[in-house]
Amino acid sequence: MTGVESILGNMGPISTLLGEGYEPRDQQIAMSRAVERTLEERTHLLVEAGTGVGKSFAYLVPAMMRAITNRETVVVATNTIALQEQIVKKDIPLLDRALEQYGSCKSVLVKGRGNYMSIRRLKLASERKNKLLGDPAERRSLDMIEDWAYETPDGTLSTLPQLERQGVWTHVMSDSANCMGRKCPNYNACFYQVARREMEGAQLLVCNHALFFSDLALRSMGTGFLPDYDHVILDEAHGVEDAAADHFGLRLTEWRVSFLLNQLYNAKTGKGYLSDLTLQAGDIEPIEKAYRLVDMARRVCEGFFDDLYRLSTSGKLINGRMREPNMVENHLSQVMGDLSLRLKRLKEIVTREQDQFELNAYSIRASEIGDHAHALMEQTMPNCVYWIESTQGTGRGGPKVTLSCSPIEVAPILREHLFGQSCSVVLTSATLSTRQVLEDEEPEHAETAFAHTLNRLGAEGSKTLQLGSPFDYRNQVRVIVDTTVPSPGYKRGGGGSGESFDDAIASRVHDQVIATDGGAFVLFTSFNLLYKTADRLRGPLESLGMRVWVHGRDGSRTQILDEFRDCDRGVLFGAASFWQGVDVRGSALRNVIITRLPFDPPDRPIVEARGEKIREGGGDPFRDDALPRAVIRFKQGFGRLIRSATDMGQVVILDPRVLTTGYGRSFLKAIPGGVEVERI
Repeated sequence: MTGVESILGNMGPISTLLGEGYEPRDQQIAMSRAVERTLEERTHLLVEAGTGVGKSFAYLVPAMMRAITNRETVVVATNTIALQEQIVKKDIPLLDRALEQYGSCKSVLVKGRGNYMSIRRLKLASERKNKLLGDPAERRSLDMIEDWAYETPDGTLSTLPQLERQGVWTHVMSDSANCMGRKCPNYNACFYQVARREMEGAQLLVCNHALFFSDLALRSMGTGFLPDYDHVILDEAHGVEDAAADHFGLRLTEWRVSFLLNQLYNAKTGKGYLSDLTLQAGDIEPIEKAYRLVDMARRVCEGFFDDLYRLSTSGKLINGRMREPNMVENHLSQVMGDLSLRLKRLKEIVTREQDQFELNAYSIRASEIGDHAHALMEQTMPNCVYWIESTQGTGRGGPKVTLSCSPIEVAPILREHLFGQSCSVVLTSATLSTRQVLEDEEPEHAETAFAHTLNRLGAEGSKTLQLGSPFDYRNQVRVIVDTTVPSPGYKRGGGGSGESFDDAIASRVHDQVIATDGGAFVLFTSFNLLYKTADRLRGPLESLGMRVWVHGRDGSRTQILDEFRDCDRGVLFGAASFWQGVDVRGSALRNVIITRLPFDPPDRPIVEARGEKIREGGGDPFRDDALPRAVIRFKQGFGRLIRSATDMGQVVILDPRVLTTGYGRSFLKAIPGGVEVERI
């Protein structure tokens, strides 16, 4: 019996701690052995383990044992806060007790620096509140932070109540650009520095994907945030490609620029950081020059983003994608560079040392905006796709414009900076493969189930393992496919007969929700169809005593889920984020309705660019990318239903293509074995 088996198996310490309710799971032990070998051999592993396997224990046990016995550092990164909290507050404390015979493993939850309050900066902001903040709601928000600061145990955003003006946090948060280091009078008590010292002495670091890939991007440039590590375990790894792309790309919004300029000086209110500076010679002319430069930057910013908006709505860009550089004139980089230099000069002549550090931070932020605008307009980042997104704003502010670029492929980046390093890497999720591996398949052929994920992440050559769920899907799930729904775009009349696509979706959703008396997730691939359907059905469903939530309208994702869990007759209309990372156990969720197969829109710039790249290499964009992505997302949506051994319910698919097209078989193969598909 291996070390992990002795911990996870019958009569082991976990069994003793959890009592009679604990039953060893073969899949969990198999996964734990595979992770143990991977860490020992410093290789890479992709492991798909179905819901109910107990993935976190399966990798935490060998990770903690390795950290204790070999004094090695392990990073565990998750995509969701819920899983982080489970690992830190529940799993690790129990495993600390279970592994006492091996020694102690110091673990910490690592958060980005911007999550921590700076004691010094809070004092500074409080002293200058009346000159710094022109909006009464901003001043009230700062007062709330002051009250909270007296009682917060760790100085992080996670315990801060909701602020009226969330942007006020930037005045008090810890920031490397204005950190005084050991010269700071609050250095020893600093929340961030305390956390940093704890992190440096820890063997098990728990963080989110965003922080991990932010650190990886910094490491690619010769710096970094996390200490050196020996092993990486990425849970919820189906989100790794998107997380990596976010941090190796760029994004610039008008709001980001305007926010910085208003922090410096708002001419309408006469408030801002520059309004409270005093200079060594008592001369205000350099500050007046800075005011004028801020005002000029504001005008240039408005003109730059207005030009981008006009370009995006002119018809010259089919889908917002900019296929050539400098499609509008970029004066923003120059003026932000000038502003950065002006702030640096002010830094040299202010009377207060603290202002030198604050001005340094503002200077760096202005310079970064200028650099990002230059990179985005000149298209200096190779192998990236560039695009403009614009939405017509409501209320104040007008159109919202975002200028973005993203790597077309993250595989070359991760191949070099993650899988090509000396650390071992484990990726795990319930959805990494595109089909079920048959029991008698040869290992070489079984790996083809993971081919898409291996290729997209640059993880070729990694070992793979697929483990089913211990749940009895055959008896817990009913799968229904409605083949009577017409194709999207089909409308009554005009040579056609029968109901339109929109009518059919609303009708079938209504009937299927009634069939289970609520307890339903209705999953959409389009907010347009979601809102149309929800608007038509909210009234009729609520008249029957059901409670309805609509994604994007009825609260935050967390709030909606909390309320749904406590309601036995709830109906949730959701898109995007509700397809994954959602755990509703028990009878509150007994019906998952998939309105369309979750293909990405083919005209999205990143999807289009990936397709072009695949075609250039002789591949087929649909077969090699669009289809496997949709299958994996379909598995995620399907997986919302059964979260425990006692859950029961139905999955309804309102897309006939599952049964009427050749590629529909790929989706059927992704359904757990033994589950029969009913056709209506």
